Parts: sequence; C-alpha cells; structure tokens
Amino acid sequence: MTTLQRDKDIVTSLTGKGGDGTAGVKRQLKLPLAPSLERRRLQAYLLLMLTDGLIIVGASLLVSLLYLGHAYDPQTIQQINLCVPLYWGAALMTRTYSIQALTSLRFSQARSMLAMAIALTMLIFIAFFTRSSEQFSRVSTVGSLFVIACIMAWARAMAQPLIRSSCGPTAQNVLVIDDGGSPVRVPHAWHIDTREHRLRPDRSDPHMLDRLGMFLTNMDRVIVTCPQERRKDWALVFKGSNICGEIVDPEVQELGVLGAGRGNGFGSLVVSVGPLGLRARAVKRVMDLSIAGGAILALAPLLMVVALLIWLEDRGPVFFLQQRQGRNNRLFWIYKFRSMRVEKLDASGTRSASRDDDRITRTGRFIRRSSIDELPQLLNVLRGDMSIVGPRPHAIGSLAGQKRFWEVDPRYLLRHSLKPGLTGLAQIRGLRGATDSEQDLASRLQADLEYLDGWTAVRDMKIIFATFAVLVHDRAF
Repeated sequence: MTTLQRDKDIVTSLTGKGGDGTAGVKRQLKLPLAPSLERRRLQAYLLLMLTDGLIIVGASLLVSLLYLGHAYDPQTIQQINLCVPLYWGAALMTRTYSIQALTSLRFSQARSMLAMAIALTMLIFIAFFTRSSEQFSRVSTVGSLFVIACIMAWARAMAQPLIRSSCGPTAQNVLVIDDGGSPVRVPHAWHIDTREHRLRPDRSDPHMLDRLGMFLTNMDRVIVTCPQERRKDWALVFKGSNICGEIVDPEVQELGVLGAGRGNGFGSLVVSVGPLGLRARAVKRVMDLSIAGGAILALAPLLMVVALLIWLEDRGPVFFLQQRQGRNNRLFWIYKFRSMRVEKLDASGTRSASRDDDRITRTGRFIRRSSIDELPQLLNVLRGDMSIVGPRPHAIGSLAGQKRFWEVDPRYLLRHSLKPGLTGLAQIRGLRGATDSEQDLASRLQADLEYLDGWTAVRDMKIIFATFAVLVHDRAF
C-alpha cells in the first residue's frame, strides 16, 4: 500500500513523548494521505470573527450597564451597530484572519488591536461628519475599547490551543518531495522519497501524473528537491496543479518564476500558485451547482427522449464513459451520450471524429451536431469533476497531427490548474472539432491560457451566454 511519512516533529506533537522524553516513532498513513486543512482554517476564521463580534457587543453592553445604569442605551446600541461591521472590515484589511494569525498568538493579538483602533478611528470620523458625536459618551466609548482589548487578547489566548489542535502548528499541509536533490528537512511537513514510491515527473504519462496528483491532494505547499535536469519537468507538473509549488536551489532561469521563498536553511523558487483563491472557488462552485442543477431539471424531458432514441437504435448503452484529465492532473470519468456504434467505441480517443465518420450512429450524428451529446457532463459538474466554464478536457490518447498534446507544447499542462469546463473561450471562438494539425491545438491552448489569466464571474457568464450561439457548429461532427 502506498504510504507517506510525516516529519518526526509533527508526530511528536500529535502523539506526545514517551516516559523517557524521547520522540514518538514516525507514523505511516494510508491514502487519503493528509486531511484538508482549508475547511478547518475557514472554520477557525469564522470562529474568530464570531467571537470578536460577541466580545464587542458584550463589552459595550457591560460598560453601558456599569456606567449608565442600563445596558440597552440607544446610543450604545447605535455604537455597536457601527462598531461591529467597521471592526470586521478593518480586520479583513489588516490580516487579522489569516494563516499567520492562526499560528502566532502575538500576531493575532496585535492585529486585533490594530483593527479595533482603525474601527474606533472610523467611528470618530463618522460621528464627526454626521454631527452625532455628542450622542456618544466619551467615557463609555473609551471604557468599552479598553474592556474589548483585554477580552480579545484573553479570548485569542484561550482559542489558540483549540485552533492548533484542529489546524496543526503551521495550519498548512506542506509536502517535501525528495527526488535525489540536496537534503531538505522542513519541520511539521510530510516527506516522501520518489525512489521508494517509484514516482517521476513524466509529463507524457497521464497515469503517473494521476499518482502524483494523489500525493498532492490537500497539500497547501509542495517543495521538491531534485537534480538540475529534472527541475523543468517538476516545474511544469506544478504549474498544471492547483497548488503552491517550489523547487529547491534557485539556479534555474527557465521556470517562469513567480517569487522566492527562504527558510529552514534553504532557498526555493515559487513556480506556481493556484489560479483561484478560496473566495473565487466558492463563487465559481455556487455558480456551477446552481446552473447545472437548474439545467438538469429543465432539460430532463429532452435527456430522457435522447436516451430512449439511443437505446432504440441498437439496444446499446446510453452513456459513453471516457477517462479525461482534470484539475491537478487527476483522471476522471467523463459522461457523454453515446454517439458511436458499440463495437467501434474509442475509449482512448486516439482517433478524432471526422465529418463522414462511419462509427457514428444516426442519432449520434444529430446529437453531436447539436452538442446534445455533451449534456450528461452536467453530472460531472455536480460531482465536482468539472465546471460549467473552463478548458475543455481532452482524451488522454488525443493527437495533434502525429503528436500527443503535451508533446506539441509543454504549456499544455497549465490547463490542468483549473477544473475543465463544459464550455470555454476556445469553444465560443469556434476552436473545436478534430485536431488534424499542431496549429489546431496551438490555437485552443492559447485561448485556454488566456482564460487562466484572471478569472471573474462576469466573464464566465459572458462565455455561458456566448455558448448558445455556437451549440450548432460546422465543426461539431
């Protein structure tokens, strides 16, 4: 069974030490290798936000009760209504809710105090410009600020052990890949040896990339140490993954470096970052679920009729499943309505469909021409394998002329940093159908790379609406 070893330091912190004070033995874990910390970080941020809000409300009411004799004073309520959203806004700007705030108590306390000071300053300006400063008690305001600061510092100290037990000492999953380079040891990181697990950055082997994707699952940061001749291969693998990837020893100029990292006695080059942050991914996922779910309900009668026609023609299976490569280079099964004869199905996709293809059935010709054969991929969207908009996934055996896609242009793997889509820039520009030449792939790749350069929800909606104009296309055969 494939295993992964985590650094001895983190095992000690998880399992404790023996009676003699010695560290525990390294632990081996079966896949899935590491739990996702992204959701736990989000829960910690929400916990801190909620706690801060309750502290502001509670402290303000307490000071009002002690000073004015009644808690629910109108001026106090008005002050709370202004102070809470102002504080949250200032906290978000000052990184009060960040990974560093989860791992460093001093940083967390200092940033919460800074956010509170900014919120108070903004409150004073609002009161001044609205000429309502006389409505606020100066003693009550200053007293509330002092009490809030003290309780916030205490609450963060109390929450730190809970956050540490949930998110770990670094609040990140870090993976160090030893591929024969200089030794690197990162405290609290996962470590694997490529020779032990027979891993290699082979861009021409989708199954090897799929295995690498398993190890990269749920990792926030991946560091590889390898000989110089393999650095470019690792860089391209990382660029096609939705991770922050780094290569030890900054003596490479062909990696498309985005930044540098230093620490723990070594230097590294950042060669990739995930193209979408947590907020953007959440928005895109909500869009996918709402659009795909609504489309399936609305198109249910059409889907059932098409399925019946396919079955009646030759009594064969309704759906055609084929492996495609998706985000993080992971393979997944894509759903399509079967449009070819059962005995002539091409699971690898080596032969592209042509205008007079003898493999296509009568029903298949119609559904391919109208793009109806792609509609079952709405199920892939609901499953999370695909998105409504993104680079189209290709069969792993597809050819551009006589070459595999990744052999034509090594930047092809960059498409895999996002979920593949039902439609994309290439499709609305008419770049679809067979890839008879390398230029056919080059044009599509350029459109896909353009899509990766800055995602917005508005652009996704424009692409979705533009897709309706190209559902029926002269290259859809």
